[in-house]
Amino acid sequence: MTTVAIIGAGIVGRTAARQLAASGCVEKLILGARKPQRLHGFVRQLIDIDVEVVAPGPLPKADLTLLSLPTGGHADLAEEALGHGSHVISISESPKDVEELLALEAMAVKEDRSVIVGAAFSPGLSCLLARHAASNFDRVDEVHLARMGTGGPACQRQLHRARTQDVVELRENRWVKRHSSTGRELVWFPDPLGARDCYRAALSDPVLLGAIFPTAERITAKVAGTRRDRLTSWLPMLRRPHRDGGPGAVRVEVRGVLNGEQTTHVIGAIDYPSAVAGVLASIGSEWLIADDLPHGSWSLGMLDDPLPWLSELENRGVSAAVYEGISSG
Repeated sequence: MTTVAIIGAGIVGRTAARQLAASGCVEKLILGARKPQRLHGFVRQLIDIDVEVVAPGPLPKADLTLLSLPTGGHADLAEEALGHGSHVISISESPKDVEELLALEAMAVKEDRSVIVGAAFSPGLSCLLARHAASNFDRVDEVHLARMGTGGPACQRQLHRARTQDVVELRENRWVKRHSSTGRELVWFPDPLGARDCYRAALSDPVLLGAIFPTAERITAKVAGTRRDRLTSWLPMLRRPHRDGGPGAVRVEVRGVLNGEQTTHVIGAIDYPSAVAGVLASIGSEWLIADDLPHGSWSLGMLDDPLPWLSELENRGVSAAVYEGISSG
């Protein structure tokens, strides 16, 4: 019996559960939630699949463990899951979680298992778009990413914290720290969202993009924000987070050398971040179960060919567009 454990049954976890229940490749789902009694109505929606709901505690044994819970401690849980012989997918966008998960490479290889890091909207889709935009370059010199929108409440809280933490950017081949909520830049996202002011925040994308493009001299990542976002970032969240913070968008600009000339490619996508994260997690789960992905700890952009992922996303209603935008500074 093929079993998938989804630890964290929020909006992303539920989206992944629906996709996996309909995929036909999973026979049993284990849903981990802080308040299991709230899942009774959702479980009744999952037809033709065995579903078990568990409270917080030791990780259940499964063929694959999807960590869709709030940021923090994902590496410890991933290590526990690997010890059970389980593949792991994490949707955490915390830079600390991402770095610690990548450090599990040796353990994952030893156990013949995979750890997919940052399988969400950003990082996740953002890394796939960056890899695709750079696929024809002879040399990648710069990668600039901008995003807007969030997933569920946990994602919104993480972004609120990220607006106050130190930011890491690659400048002239050196990783440097910058203050968050600085570097204002007008970025054009795909229609209908249009132009938004974006600022620095402690995002994990630069860490992953740096591993994807080791020759790049400059890598930056910014997030859309209003004046109120900046002024209140140092305070506790004044309002309860929305159930879903979408719609959102991601825009990736790659600069480099193509056929001996300096070239810029811009690619973007617009969708609900929670939906994209759930779909990506489901695709990764299905392909890991089929043993179609490499072992070790890696992000989606570290794979040689992003096209199968982008094609499958398009089949499931998530598409990207190459367009001529306003170049980043």
